[in-house]
Amino acid sequence: MTADFSSFINVGERTNVTGSAMFKRLIMEDDFEAALDVARQQVANGAQIIDINMDEAMLDSEAAMVRFLNLIASEPDISRVPIMIDSSKWSIIEAGLKCVQGKAIVNSISLKEGEELFLAQAKKIKRYGAATVVMAFDEKGQADTQKRKFEICKRSYKLLVDKLNFPPEDIIFDPNIFAVATGIEEHNNYAVDFIEATREIRENLPHCHVSGGLSNISFSFRGNNPVREAMHSVFLFYAIRAGMDMGIVNAGQLEVYDQIPTELRDAVEDVILNRHPDATDKLLELAPKYQGDGKAAAKEDLAWREYPVSKRLEHALVKGITDYIIDDTEEARLAAERPLHVIEGPLMDGMNVVGDLFGEGKMFLPQVVKSARVMKKAVAHLQPYIEAEKSGVRSSNGKIIMATVKGDVHDIGKNIVGVVLQCNNFEVIDLGVMVPAAKILQVAKDENADMIGLSGLITPSLDEMVQVAKEMQRLKMDLPLLIGGATTSKAHTAVKIEQNYDHPVVYVPNASRAVGVCQKLISKEHRGAYAEQISAEYEKVRIAHAKKTPRTKAINFSDAKTNKFSCDWASYKPAKPNFLGVKTVEADLNTLREYIDWTPFFLTWSLAGKYPRILNDEIVGEEAKSVFKDANDMLDSLCANKKLKAKGRVGIFPANSQGEDVLVFSADSHVGADDAQSSENTDVQNITGTEIGVAHHLRQQTHKPKGPNYCLSDFVMPLSQRRTDYMGAFAVTAGIGEDELAKAYEDDGDDYNSIMSKAIADRLAEAFAEYLHQQVRKELWGYAKDESLDNEALIGEKYQGIRPAPGYAACPEHTEKQLIWDLLDVEASIGMQLTSSYAMWPGASVSGWYFAHPEARYFAVAKIQQDQLKDYAQRKSWTQAEAEKWLLPNLNA
Repeated sequence: MTADFSSFINVGERTNVTGSAMFKRLIMEDDFEAALDVARQQVANGAQIIDINMDEAMLDSEAAMVRFLNLIASEPDISRVPIMIDSSKWSIIEAGLKCVQGKAIVNSISLKEGEELFLAQAKKIKRYGAATVVMAFDEKGQADTQKRKFEICKRSYKLLVDKLNFPPEDIIFDPNIFAVATGIEEHNNYAVDFIEATREIRENLPHCHVSGGLSNISFSFRGNNPVREAMHSVFLFYAIRAGMDMGIVNAGQLEVYDQIPTELRDAVEDVILNRHPDATDKLLELAPKYQGDGKAAAKEDLAWREYPVSKRLEHALVKGITDYIIDDTEEARLAAERPLHVIEGPLMDGMNVVGDLFGEGKMFLPQVVKSARVMKKAVAHLQPYIEAEKSGVRSSNGKIIMATVKGDVHDIGKNIVGVVLQCNNFEVIDLGVMVPAAKILQVAKDENADMIGLSGLITPSLDEMVQVAKEMQRLKMDLPLLIGGATTSKAHTAVKIEQNYDHPVVYVPNASRAVGVCQKLISKEHRGAYAEQISAEYEKVRIAHAKKTPRTKAINFSDAKTNKFSCDWASYKPAKPNFLGVKTVEADLNTLREYIDWTPFFLTWSLAGKYPRILNDEIVGEEAKSVFKDANDMLDSLCANKKLKAKGRVGIFPANSQGEDVLVFSADSHVGADDAQSSENTDVQNITGTEIGVAHHLRQQTHKPKGPNYCLSDFVMPLSQRRTDYMGAFAVTAGIGEDELAKAYEDDGDDYNSIMSKAIADRLAEAFAEYLHQQVRKELWGYAKDESLDNEALIGEKYQGIRPAPGYAACPEHTEKQLIWDLLDVEASIGMQLTSSYAMWPGASVSGWYFAHPEARYFAVAKIQQDQLKDYAQRKSWTQAEAEKWLLPNLNA
């Protein structure tokens, strides 16, 4: 039996900048002739409609759509098939409708913004004589169930046909094809919901059509083409019989239904039709057999399943295997006197093995986090039995309160430490991020905690940790205090924190040290001796710090300014940007993943090595490959389900320097004449426009006999030159949805994927910053329009211009982010926020400045002296205390 494809209309979508990297590159490089070849190939390969989309943040999408459609009109071998105009912006759709000869199709309209706009757009579509795709999407969101799909389509149909007399044969419903076999129970019926909604639509809404994007159904098996092709074929077999008569399908990658191996077809049908609760698990077990060329994969070694149950539990914990953990835990429970004994016996014995192997360097951090996932599933199974028995709370090695301090939103490192401690039978109460000192200390008191752990990434967090220590002293607490995070150090802990608290304060550099520190602090036998050892060690650090002489000699501020970087400004010609002002940018995750710098990702998991060499490292290579595969599997899923979104703001402004400041002007501003020569006259009279902000920068203040004392303002033309220069700013995030995604995994006991999702979001945010900077150089500013660099060259910064970020070496003062927020209207436009300590939320965010000068370079301000501190305070209208607060890490005091 085969499905009847004879009346099925195949839509080609390779002429889509969001779906085809090659087509996007051709359009961005203005190679429209080659882009036409893509459309020509689509038609030659059997596409009966071609979908055209030009939605790209760095593109004049409306102009590109008009130009491409006009070119298609002169190509008879392309224009013989209908055109589907695809855009999320109505202005682009309408511009396209004005170009198309014959009957076009609009993709798409929906009720998501209400009936008034829906009807207004449909009325115009009817006037242009076009058909339209109508998404099953209303004011409440996308339809996911059969009932919602049909209700929205029925409502849309009645509005179009009854109110506008819209031809029903020109209505194409898209009831949303979503991925199945994701492992989430709520997704299991998505294929059935689509198929049955299609049947109901075709039976009750006369003359309309039903379409959908087929590839969505199989995203869970991305990378396994034989299984994906089988899923597509089976899904179409039933969907077409139900009435689906159009879709985005790659016919060349579609298996013939009758030629699918019987065992695979049966397993796929069980998933598509949701016939069994364990259908996904069975297909997952079968899928490796059809990986690649379809040859059976090596059979899993299941000899360990013959071990005694305690050894099976240990093996599952060490290997991170969840497949059998519930059955084995239940077997252990039935054999134990009490369910609690299973936790305190074989499960903790297994976790002790994990802890020992980790401590010996024989297991790596990602493996330990996977072990924790197994442990949590086992405990979750036992918990109802323990509560029913009312046997009380199980014993632990100790209770630890952990928190990221007030004003800081970063928690990946803290979460990893928490998981490692839980693996060693410590009870961890994680208070999350941006936690005030009062709450940390109150919870510690209420929970009768054994110690407190503080985490922070940004430099203002250091001062907050000092305040927590002082408050613990004031309240006469005696709990040990643990300090950790990217900006913390042994020296800072010894010099700034430990002296404010009479009880143990210990710097914990990474997760591998946390267990040993906590075990010593929790032990009555060892705590006193360990506390004395730490105290003596920190005293030596303080003495060494006090005696420490700077590696470089400091100079006074006036001498540093005299030795500033400069160039021949009279002959320098600033590149005039193609765009001035501010705009919102969005980026597709598929695009951003191509710009990821993977090396820091491995460091997150305490796997040291440079990508891609780390994948073949003798020690960590195998685990690096494993965690890299997991990351890319999650990226595949995120690209499909859109649970993470990336948005940003970018602006380019007229600007001129004045000493260490950069004056930022409105987009319509102008300083002097662009072709004016350098002038000795610093009394500038001919400035038009408005000053909208001042960026305050710091200058290097160390003796540099062979080079200048840099300041970022040096890379912008001085105001005294009476000519306009430019500076840019940006703020981007890939963390929209990050917290919800991580929490969903955490609530499911899956710390590994919770941490993984945050690590990926961080990498995507950095990738967004890299991608946007490239678009600025080549398009928006356009001073390097011919640049052609691969990702390795981009990571190596082999390009002209820099994008320094406030809070980092070249501009270390965090409050300068506020100017970026004000200039770009960041919070109101895309929702990114600054905390009281000027950390960015969501955590996966990047912001900074753009400098285009050919000599612009990164540098470290490092230590400054009191004379520059006073100057900076004056420029910022700050008190001395305010300046010291924000510049304390840089102050040579």
